[in-house]
Formats: sequence, structure tokens, C-alpha cells
Amino acid sequence: MNLGIRAHDINSFNPEEIAQIIANKGLSAVQLALKKSFPKLNIENGSLSPGLANYIGKEFQKRNIQIAVLGCYINIIHPDLPQRKRLLDYFKEHIRYARDFGCSIVGTETGNVHKKMGYTVDNFQEKPFLEVVDSVKELVNEAEKFGVIVGIEAGINHPVYTPKLMKRLLETVDSNNVQVIFDPVNFLTEETYLNQEEIFQEAIDLFGDRICIVHCKDFEIVDGKLQVVPVGRGRLNYDFLMKLIKSKKPYINFLMEATKEPYIDDSIVYLKSKFRNA
Repeated sequence: MNLGIRAHDINSFNPEEIAQIIANKGLSAVQLALKKSFPKLNIENGSLSPGLANYIGKEFQKRNIQIAVLGCYINIIHPDLPQRKRLLDYFKEHIRYARDFGCSIVGTETGNVHKKMGYTVDNFQEKPFLEVVDSVKELVNEAEKFGVIVGIEAGINHPVYTPKLMKRLLETVDSNNVQVIFDPVNFLTEETYLNQEEIFQEAIDLFGDRICIVHCKDFEIVDGKLQVVPVGRGRLNYDFLMKLIKSKKPYINFLMEATKEPYIDDSIVYLKSKFRNA
């Protein structure tokens, strides 16, 4: 199993230490969000360079850790257009230097019609979806120049919130430089979680061939609301999920999310067991 974790779920802000902790746990990959993992570097538009990317990349490569995704989770449809441009330019900068990190995927979700991110039914209209299409096309145009993949992650809080809308986005953008970061929990709500197997099957049927990364987290229903919990401590049917993915996407990166100490080691054992038995 090609298993990794988000770097900012490790309790360190030092590249060498983060890489060593991950390696010591027997993991092979990482999703790296520069601002979250290295806040002291004060990374903003114009901060990246081949030197910085090479320095960070080598710390992980020395320990045989693949930087599977550069996480650059921005509001790609920010309502303030100058701010949207700055955010898209920041993502493009990640695209240009991704290869210097030893990475081929830069990932984001699909944003929010409001400045403050959070759940709103205003995202579920045609106009936000079409704005997502425009922004993704702009990012993909840059990615095609550098041989990099734009990884898009759907979510129930965003304009792309169902498997069908993800399929529509892929068809509308029409470029192999856009692929899917598949987070199963992101498609679930407190109203739909009992139908999770049907939802996951639909996702695989619609865009399984375009999945490049799988996020692993879990969920529980608390006071009638769906809440994210560490992997293996919730209701996600990993037996079913692993059977869907294992044969279709050999050696794909599974990246743990929202799983921190003291739960990481138990979650690793849990996922490897589910994968082995699938």
C-alpha cells in the first residue's frame, strides 16, 4: 500500500524533522501545504524559487518520501476579483515550481462564492459552477505548459459537491492535466451517509479513471451532524472502498487526512489491514 499523510498533521514546522517522523512511521508519501507546514518561511506570491523547492524536496527524497501533492487550497472563485487573481497567480506559481519539489500534482478544492469559506447553499447554483470551470481552465492552461496536473477535490461545501458535477467539470474543462483528488467523506452528509457505498460506486463509475490521489479520513454522526474523525474511528466503509480502488488504481497514493497524534500509528495499521484484505 502506497500510504502517506498530510505534512501539517505532523507536529513540527521543520522540513527535516517532518520528513524523518514520516519515514520512521513507514509511510512513503506526503501532501505538502507550504504555508501550513512552514509558517516561518512567510510564503506569499513571488516567494517560490527552484532553490527553495529543491531544498525542501531533497529533505523528503533523502528519506524516500514522495511529495505526492503540493496542497494549494485557495478560493478559486473568490468574489473579490483582484483577490481571485492573486490567488490564482499563487496557484500558478506552485505549478511552475512543482517539478523542483519532485512533485507533479498541485491540489485545491473548488472554492466559495463568499469571502468567508463555509457551508452555503449559494454555492449550489449554476453561476458558481461556471466560475469554477473558468478558473480551472485558467489553471490547467498553465499546468499544460509545465507538464503538471491540477488535482481537483470535490466537497459538499463547494460548487462541485457531487460525483455528477465532478464528471461534468472534467468533461467541460476537457484536459488530461486536470485529475481528481478523491476524498470519499467529502461527498457525504448526515442525510446521505447510509448510502455511502452507492455514492462511492457512482464516483468510481463516473471518473475512476481520472482519480490520481485518494484522501483517507473518517466520520461519525454527532448530535445529528457529520463530523470528521481520525481514520478507523468512524463509520466509513473502508472494506468496500478498498475493493473499489485496489484493483483499479494499483500503487495509487492514499494520503491520511485529519489524523494526528496519538491516532496516526493505529490508523496506519487499520488502513494497511483493510487494503491487504480487499
